[in-house]
Amino acid sequence: MGLRISPSILSADFGNLVAECKRVADGADWLHVDVMDNHFVPNLTIGPVVVESIIREVSTPVDCHLMINDADHWAPGYAEQGAQSVTFHVEAATNPRQVARDIRNHGARAGMAIKPGTKLEHYEDLFPELDMILIMTVEPGFGGQSFMANQLGKIKRARELVKNLGLDIWIQVDGGVALSTIEQCADAGADTFVAGSAVYNTADPIEAIANLRAKAQGATDASWWCGN
Repeated sequence: MGLRISPSILSADFGNLVAECKRVADGADWLHVDVMDNHFVPNLTIGPVVVESIIREVSTPVDCHLMINDADHWAPGYAEQGAQSVTFHVEAATNPRQVARDIRNHGARAGMAIKPGTKLEHYEDLFPELDMILIMTVEPGFGGQSFMANQLGKIKRARELVKNLGLDIWIQVDGGVALSTIEQCADAGADTFVAGSAVYNTADPIEAIANLRAKAQGATDASWWCGN
């Protein structure tokens, strides 16, 4: 069972952003780029112009996590720019089914993110339109928050639904992912892990990624859902 580690540049040095992206390239499967508009979440990060520059300058595939209002309008543009995966918040979409289709029509993987208070089952009918489901294990908006263990049940439920439907959908987890929490996430059913401070706030980001991967792989291999 393959798994993916996606360092989040939210914890990187924004004064040297391209260099920071390249600093994790040898270990990262994906690069997690958080786009925040100070409306959907109380924080402001980067927008289309900076994202386009990152995509142009780095070889690691980019997953844009859009924490912005009006996903219907904005999300397809990030796919058009060249992001290989675009994840929108279902709470910010008027027609999430069409948003997912528009992202795919531009050649990117379509991801749906849900906040901790959002019920996963309300959106089960959207699963065939998706390539990834992002379970937030913190309230979106800021890096470095503590992991919300009460979301582990939602990760497990997402994996159960995906298995029952026979779909190939990645289950991503974002928020407080570290050496102390990644095994719980993998055991619950996650296969794609966003890690910010656990990677960038270390002396050796590549070693940090390798250690996270080893922990996740061990838990995955012994999990209830892997290979069953």
